[in-house]
Amino acid sequence: MSTQKRTSRQTSTNKRPTAQKGRTSQSRHYDDDYDYYEQQRRRPSSKKKKKKKKKRRMKFLLFLEILVILIALLYAGYYFLFSNIQQNKINMTNVTMNDFQDENMKDYRNIALFGVDSQTNDLGEGNRSDAMIIASINKKTKEVKLLSLYRDTYVNVDREEGSELTKLTHAYSFGGPELAVSTINQNLDLNITDYVTVNFKALADTIDLLGGIELDIQEAELGNLNDYIGNMNKINGGNSPKITKAGTQTLDGNQAVAYCRIRYVGNGDFRRTERQRAVIEQIVAKAKHTNPITLTKIVKQVFPQVMTSLDSLDVLALAKDVFSYEIVETQGFPFETTGTKLSGIYYGIPTTLESNVVKAHQFLFGTENFTPSDTVKNISNQIINHTGIQ
Repeated sequence: MSTQKRTSRQTSTNKRPTAQKGRTSQSRHYDDDYDYYEQQRRRPSSKKKKKKKKKRRMKFLLFLEILVILIALLYAGYYFLFSNIQQNKINMTNVTMNDFQDENMKDYRNIALFGVDSQTNDLGEGNRSDAMIIASINKKTKEVKLLSLYRDTYVNVDREEGSELTKLTHAYSFGGPELAVSTINQNLDLNITDYVTVNFKALADTIDLLGGIELDIQEAELGNLNDYIGNMNKINGGNSPKITKAGTQTLDGNQAVAYCRIRYVGNGDFRRTERQRAVIEQIVAKAKHTNPITLTKIVKQVFPQVMTSLDSLDVLALAKDVFSYEIVETQGFPFETTGTKLSGIYYGIPTTLESNVVKAHQFLFGTENFTPSDTVKNISNQIINHTGIQ
């Protein structure tokens, strides 16, 4: 009886899986099996793994779909806003392009910018182009160069009634943006096909929505500036105060546009175009650091006051790079000019047109020793013969 009890206790002891020294090979084998089955029990099955991967993939695809929808809605929204622009395509059959070669031009997109002296929303023929600027955009670097065209420059204008030597600003008044672009191309050997025209109010509204811009006002400019501020208040509405002191300060829309219009202080139209370019540079700098809500307000409020040859897709394509654009250099054309009066009217005579066109291509496109077209050479000779200035 006692022998059976001892045997029973020994058997019971052998069944306990303990990590003791001197265990038998049988008990170690039992421990290994136990661990193996525990690991298998805790490890998820391959079916469960596949289900989890499928869920993750579905979530990712859903996220992509939502993202695509949001981008499409945003794109459609901006497309709708941009569609409010007054689009006026140029009839290219009526636009002059001279026969010339400048391989560097293929890397640039050139757009003519016109600011018209219009007190209504009519931006077409009959308005004088108070400001004319060529914006040359490097397609690769997004660097922008601005070339102001002096409004009194003596050039050839091909009107329906025939060609005549007159002021460059008259081209827009005679034939709207189409004739203005054609005249620029003909007298500067350019290939411009697109333009943007704004009036005083569009510019003022843009500056106001940006919260104003900083400009350095000179003491000598105060009188003329304040006269124009009063004029702009009448044209655009508003009650912008007069500037009481010189120095760097923030100007609102009407004040800044009035600053652009100062003509009789400093070196005439040369200094005036410098002011215009300074205002554009400040607008671009401010726009690059503003928020999307403000930019949307500008598009919604200002774009209906803009006329352009660009369609909504063109504008959208340019707008997506707005934060990449950098104005790197500005200049005025002609680089060399002589002021004179012909029949009692003041003109700026390019000396000579041919040599100034060479300098224009060097400035805009980095082209050394550009050879002007026969058309430019002929116009240049006509100006010399008619004025005796070279």
